[in-house]
Amino acid sequence: MRTAFGAEFAGAEGFLNTPTYGLPPQFLLDALQGCLADWQAGTMQAASFDEPVGAGRAGYARLAGVPVESVAMAGNVSAALGLVAAAIPDGSRVAVLAGEFTSTTFPFAAQGRGITVTELTPTELIDRAADFDVVSVSLVQSANGAALDLAALRAAVQGADTLTIVDLTQALGWACPDVSWVDVTVAAVYKWLLSPRGTAWMSLSERVAATMTPHAANWYAGEQPWQSIYGLPLRLAADARRFDTSPAWFSVLGAGLTLPWLASLDQVAVKQHAVGLANRLRAEIELPQQDSAIVSIPIADAAERLQRAGIRASMRAGAVRVGFHLYNTEDDLDRLLAALGISR
Repeated sequence: MRTAFGAEFAGAEGFLNTPTYGLPPQFLLDALQGCLADWQAGTMQAASFDEPVGAGRAGYARLAGVPVESVAMAGNVSAALGLVAAAIPDGSRVAVLAGEFTSTTFPFAAQGRGITVTELTPTELIDRAADFDVVSVSLVQSANGAALDLAALRAAVQGADTLTIVDLTQALGWACPDVSWVDVTVAAVYKWLLSPRGTAWMSLSERVAATMTPHAANWYAGEQPWQSIYGLPLRLAADARRFDTSPAWFSVLGAGLTLPWLASLDQVAVKQHAVGLANRLRAEIELPQQDSAIVSIPIADAAERLQRAGIRASMRAGAVRVGFHLYNTEDDLDRLLAALGISR
């Protein structure tokens, strides 16, 4: 059991695969096991998940620096962004990054209606952002950890009507981004936010929310969910909760614990820890320093070497991808370098 930032994590030794899924802290596992026992015994109460839904929503708002009333709950990123994509006007021009994770691009590419989606390099996207109606990008790229220059994007669209959408899935939990100005932010909870898969949070600016239709309207999107289970009239929440999906119980239970905990930590210290380890790896394998906790390793047989050493990572875009989170240590880095045949 490894202790990090006051929490305990089993399985953290040699685990460098957080960009695929994060490790749960022990306090989450204890709560989840208790909940599973209640389910098995038939004593679980459905209404008991309202509290973690609220805590997870507030935790996301704090981590992203957005108003809590602007945050909606979805099952995953693409479902959340599908509501946004359905609301943009016919013929809209959408800019994305080449090679972007498709949950951020497919909802727009699937629209038809004369909507065009153009892939650009990071430099082109910054230079041309104001020429597009919509920019939909990840803050940190899933494939290789490349980080978007968020300040440059903000400057590029200042004074323009461009709608900005930023996927924080590979950033929130270790990064400290200023996205308070972004029209739409979204993040899945099962990677750097350390919760079970099944929930995503999305924040919406007032100008975006006003154009959107709650196509997945359901009882939990009601102003008072337990009083909107049956019958008309339509009675949805006035704030972003009107876009909520019904909660995935065990996922929101985790999110209601890990997001407030992550938000309570020294965010700068977490980032310095994770990016510091990543940049020490970059220095050892002669890669440029980056403001990212994800590293793509351009060594031909790296996957086999890491597997033999018991290091858990993943293959993405033809290279081994590793990620350093708050539970990783210098020991993990040393073990990785030894597996690659590099001595410090």
